[in-house]
Amino acid sequence: MKGVSNLSRAGTRATVLVGFAEALSAPEVVWSLIDDGFKVVAFARRGRLSPLRYSRHVECHEICAPESSLEKAASDLGALMRLLSGAKGEEKLILLPLDDKAVFLCSRLQLDADWRLAGPMGDSAQVALNKTLQVEAARSAGFSVPETLLVNTADDILDGLANLSFPLILRPSECVPMQDGKLYKCPNWVCASHDELRAALSQWSARVPLLAQPFIEGDGEGIFGVVMPEGIRAWSGHRRLRMMNPHGSGSSACISQPVPADLKQKAEVLLKSINWRGIFMIELLHDRSGKVWFVELNGRPWGSMALSRRQGLEYPAWQARLAMDQECSAGMTISSNRTGVVCRNVGRELMHLLFVLKGAKSKALTSWPSFWKTLGNVLRIRRGDTFYNWRSDDRKVFVADCYCTIHDNLCKSRI
Repeated sequence: MKGVSNLSRAGTRATVLVGFAEALSAPEVVWSLIDDGFKVVAFARRGRLSPLRYSRHVECHEICAPESSLEKAASDLGALMRLLSGAKGEEKLILLPLDDKAVFLCSRLQLDADWRLAGPMGDSAQVALNKTLQVEAARSAGFSVPETLLVNTADDILDGLANLSFPLILRPSECVPMQDGKLYKCPNWVCASHDELRAALSQWSARVPLLAQPFIEGDGEGIFGVVMPEGIRAWSGHRRLRMMNPHGSGSSACISQPVPADLKQKAEVLLKSINWRGIFMIELLHDRSGKVWFVELNGRPWGSMALSRRQGLEYPAWQARLAMDQECSAGMTISSNRTGVVCRNVGRELMHLLFVLKGAKSKALTSWPSFWKTLGNVLRIRRGDTFYNWRSDDRKVFVADCYCTIHDNLCKSRI
């Protein structure tokens, strides 16, 4: 039995409402919850395809996408929650946001007595959604943080170039920018010259402030855990073997690794300073010289949840149980925490090949992968390799995930 708390499975009746269903982690989160005895319901963007819709273990309900209307999305989600409250009987009800936009939406709802939020709320939600606050907290905790300039206008970045030399990266300071009652996504830009910077600024509408930082090449890493009342439990780490888009994205293949003691100490200071509770992921960058830099804090289930679960780390189930009972960690057990486990996303691996073939968009990326070497690495399946979103009794999810990943990225990237 994996990750069982002092709340016995037989004696607990609870429904977990998760969303958005389109989140990369959604299938693995659902399977973690059902394996621990929870009933799962999901909310999905209206009209949006997602692998979770093909799962035999969850029912999906559509709501308005917050990218269309935040007010209507909140109204639809509230109506769904009232519907579940009316049918709950003796069940406990838990709301678990799966992506940043869901964190934004759920943290602003007025929950009635039937519901528990298994995610950031109040000041914790503010930090989880604001990279400026994260950078400040990380620097105070002792993490190495690149020189950072907050950019509100084009003049800010042009005036600040004396402190930030090329190449540099521009990324939104808010995880979920909002304008005119809608949430939207702001891209990152890597700039190697004034010409590339001017091109990036021409695409930036200045609706959201940006963080300008030196662009550092290296390997993406992550550290994970659960903040319980008595401290952090279930530490784990990973390193990206390949990013889906070498220009900058989540991983298509990653490998588990131990968490160094110094990073544990800094993470503990950081999370204590912001009064964090529940699961977390701290994204890091390991540069070519061996220095580790802070990138950001994720306060919801992360994209590589499949790798965590292949190690026996049932973070989603622990998060739900912590929402029900803050003292549940007393009986929580960890079945394993293996290093050297490789987990791959088939759809993202195929997209990785296409991105490599297309080539770099900025001259800042000086170590662009070789296509033929990449092709060999992607096609080679080693003994012990594991895969995202594979479950023998829910195979349609795996096939749908491959299709959705390729379809959505081709449409978005126009490769």
